[in-house]
Amino acid sequence: MSNFILIGIFVGLGLLFRRLEAFPKDSAQVLNMFALYVSLPALILLKMPQLELGSEALVVAIAPWGMLLLSVVLILLAARRFGWSRPKTGVLLLVVPVGNTSFMGVPMVNAFFGSPGIPYLIVYDQIGTMLIFALYGSLILALYGKEGTLNVASVARRALTFPPTIAAVVGLALRPWPYPELVVTTLHGISQSLTPLVMTAIGFQLRWRLSPNVVGPLSYGLLIKLLVAPLVALGVFRLFGFSGLPVDIAVFEAGMPPMVTAGALAVVAGMESELAVALVGVGIIAAFATLPILYALL
Repeated sequence: MSNFILIGIFVGLGLLFRRLEAFPKDSAQVLNMFALYVSLPALILLKMPQLELGSEALVVAIAPWGMLLLSVVLILLAARRFGWSRPKTGVLLLVVPVGNTSFMGVPMVNAFFGSPGIPYLIVYDQIGTMLIFALYGSLILALYGKEGTLNVASVARRALTFPPTIAAVVGLALRPWPYPELVVTTLHGISQSLTPLVMTAIGFQLRWRLSPNVVGPLSYGLLIKLLVAPLVALGVFRLFGFSGLPVDIAVFEAGMPPMVTAGALAVVAGMESELAVALVGVGIIAAFATLPILYALL
């Protein structure tokens, strides 16, 4: 509970800082970039050697791909049923299947499950979210984005060469050799900056206004992302007799709000920008209610 309160404090600080002239408009971007290039890679390097490679890790790695298939089917069915425009459908297909599994996932998993859950989060994020974003996301951008707006190959390359992805590969390669105590202490100290940075940036970016024409697809998309996907994952795991911390982390990560980067790329690609921004912003706000409920169910 104390960790969850701490998260709320940093989000509140971000909301406050947005109203102060002392903070430039791009403050959230600076905080996010530092977290992406420094704090998150340090955490991954620290936790990756602790991962037990076996059937449990495999279950965690497969889960996000199952969530991708479920999300795509439900979105395409709804798009045909409600006659949503091609730009709206493209946004939902790009943004809903990929969650904010690292930036928001790390502080939330830390708050609810503690540090033992972080290695499984890294598997879900790197083998699931990042690969899905690079491969599937590039396909959706090519099919639904404005022609010539984006270089799909460069999007995939950037996703695969993100500093966290590189840190995960290095961490796996260094598993046979324990880190010196000085390295562990340094990585731990740097990784501690992740939650304050990310949650303050989230607070800085939150917006409250909604346009009526996006309420329908927005509600449907968030219903899938925050509730349907994790509950289906939980049901499937229980049906096949899977339980324990790795499964809990996989289900919890499946319920993370949409990825900020996916929403930003949807805007750049000329899709329905209002819907993309709303999915990210409202999704983050709603997740503060849905994630505790999901944890209680687990």
